[in-house]
Amino acid sequence: MGIVRAIGLMSGTSLDGVDVALIETDGVRIGAFGPVGYRPYSDDERALLRQALVDGAGVTDRTARPGVLEEAEAFVTRVHAETVEAFLEAEHIDRADIAMVGFHGQTVLHRPQDRLTVQIGDGVGMARRLGMAVAYDFRAADVAAGGQGAPLVPVFHQALARDLARPHPIAVLNVGGVANVTFVNGGDPVACDTGPGNALIDDFMRARTGAPLDRDGDEAARGIVDEGFVARVLAHIFFEQPCPKSLDRNAFAFANIGLPDFTVANGAATLSALTAASVARVVKQLPEPPRSWIVAGGGARNPTLMKMLAQRLSPATVETADAVGWSSQSIEAQAFAYLAVRTSLGLPITFPRTTGVGQPMTGGVVAKP
Repeated sequence: MGIVRAIGLMSGTSLDGVDVALIETDGVRIGAFGPVGYRPYSDDERALLRQALVDGAGVTDRTARPGVLEEAEAFVTRVHAETVEAFLEAEHIDRADIAMVGFHGQTVLHRPQDRLTVQIGDGVGMARRLGMAVAYDFRAADVAAGGQGAPLVPVFHQALARDLARPHPIAVLNVGGVANVTFVNGGDPVACDTGPGNALIDDFMRARTGAPLDRDGDEAARGIVDEGFVARVLAHIFFEQPCPKSLDRNAFAFANIGLPDFTVANGAATLSALTAASVARVVKQLPEPPRSWIVAGGGARNPTLMKMLAQRLSPATVETADAVGWSSQSIEAQAFAYLAVRTSLGLPITFPRTTGVGQPMTGGVVAKP
């Protein structure tokens, strides 16, 4: 195929909005980064997606759309298509120059132990509306084959990090609603979810203050960490399990972890420390301790969390994706552009040491316009 231009989209477990990005790639190397964009969700739109998570919790058939799921799927499809259209217009890009669109959709249920993962979003409808080829439904094949179906982006992290001028091995940490790590040191990537990312902090702030997040980690910076609570949560069996492993966004919901009646500052500090401590906990499960950590996702924009990570991961260096010339905000959207091209070429996107699947797996479905 050679180098092509592809657009990727991502709406993550933090439910903050849609990231969009363009890259040039041959499905192996990254040729160039293109422009990026972002379309935030309104409070009402976030509320619809949160209800979709509730209504999706009891789904046993991945094609079922009970409760608000049908409405939410139509919304997710429409807003992602609108985001692509606005992006093409703003960046003066001819859609004929785009080979693929990577459309992850919105995860509403991820239960790989039951061979079940549900991402809402109509890839066929999006391809028809955009008049462009769309790759979607990236997780299902891996889960059906006995894999965790997550994390999906390690093969992209590896493409980014293999030639990075930092001490190797390198760990690429993505802190979204759930946090995941990719270990890069030659060979196929090693990866797993590490534990809660921003989801608990965001949910706590919303419940206590109405704010969608602890902006810049300001509340956490003022708080005192309850290390006893952190230790109790880290006693959960998940943190002892070897890589690969994955989590549903709500696996550590407050009802499951017995959240104390924290002040806002102390709660934000403690939940931020839980994220950092769970990342540090995974180091012993990697092939060797990483010497460099590169942090992407929403957590990279939280200085307090970054400081906590640096303290707990020392003596390794910890820096943001932006600091090494990547995009902290858009790295997952870029990843789905990359995965879309790999899908169109029949190249594997998941591996035994990233999702636990028995052999490297292709994944995704391509819808033609």
